[in-house]
Amino acid sequence: MLQVENIQCQYEQQTVLDKLSFHINEGEIGCLLGASGCGKTTALRAIAGFQSLSAGTISLNQTVLSSARHSIEPEHRGIGMVFQDYALFPHLSVRDNLAFGIRHSPRAEQKKTVNDLLVLTRLGQVGERFPHELSGGQQQRVALARALAPNPKLLLLDEPFSNLDIDLRRHLNLEVRDILKQYGTTAILVTHDQEEAFAFADHIGLLNEGTMAQWDTAFNLFHEPKTRFVADFIGQGCFIPGLAVDQNTVQTELGLIQGNRAYPWHRDSPLAVLLRPDDIVLDAEHGINARIVSKVFSGSATLYTLRLPTGSLVKSLFPSHCDYAIGNELKVKAKVAHLIAFSPDE
Repeated sequence: MLQVENIQCQYEQQTVLDKLSFHINEGEIGCLLGASGCGKTTALRAIAGFQSLSAGTISLNQTVLSSARHSIEPEHRGIGMVFQDYALFPHLSVRDNLAFGIRHSPRAEQKKTVNDLLVLTRLGQVGERFPHELSGGQQQRVALARALAPNPKLLLLDEPFSNLDIDLRRHLNLEVRDILKQYGTTAILVTHDQEEAFAFADHIGLLNEGTMAQWDTAFNLFHEPKTRFVADFIGQGCFIPGLAVDQNTVQTELGLIQGNRAYPWHRDSPLAVLLRPDDIVLDAEHGINARIVSKVFSGSATLYTLRLPTGSLVKSLFPSHCDYAIGNELKVKAKVAHLIAFSPDE
């Protein structure tokens, strides 16, 4: 439905996006993920029509919205947008906020659309209230409903949960996803929070300095990262040195680690092996000694940072009732289902 092909955006001759490409199918939810300054908001603005292109094309349903020579005005693109600050009209009630984008439609049609959206977003009891009388979560749902009212072909969400506390963010993340799926809306979320991206999107694009590092499912970003940058950014992993034994086996200080796919390695090639907290498990009988250097309690689990005999660090997540002190030694081993490794110079 949406095709972004090799787009380039520049500010004052500085390239912010370079050869960025991805696509989204109808009814899917995509996400642009990355650190501040990586270009994700610029990409969203380019899709919306607020940012011009110096190269490439953006197409929606095979209609070119933007190119270096041509651009359709934002209001004629059939695209809705939910802003970070919601941008609600303070002098209008919830019901009138929702009706604003369809104010030129027949009155009966307006009323039906507004009533349907009030039910869908569970705002039926607050339709006559004003934005300042609502909670942050309710304001967020009003902004979403207002954007959905004109039935846009595509909905853009620019960090819509960033002003909310963490518990409300997690709750609304899933709630908004359910609403979009019920409404059949194709959408793109921009966020710097990978947990939010994983819970919300069908496909995620990780951006790095204006380029697409990887466009994939959350599972593949985590278990099959294409580059060292992706492996570093996603999850809470640590790298330890290893030597290739064959195309899917590496010798490390934690023993042989075998994966589920072949790599183009030569025997004895030096490698950096990624180990995530769920890869390191206790093994009192056959494990090697690891000293606890730090711990972070998170309720149901505790994240431990462990130093191996060579000085390498790994992390491990144990149930919180297993309470070990900093400085204690544990016996651990690697239990790896997905081998992720890179050449040191990669």
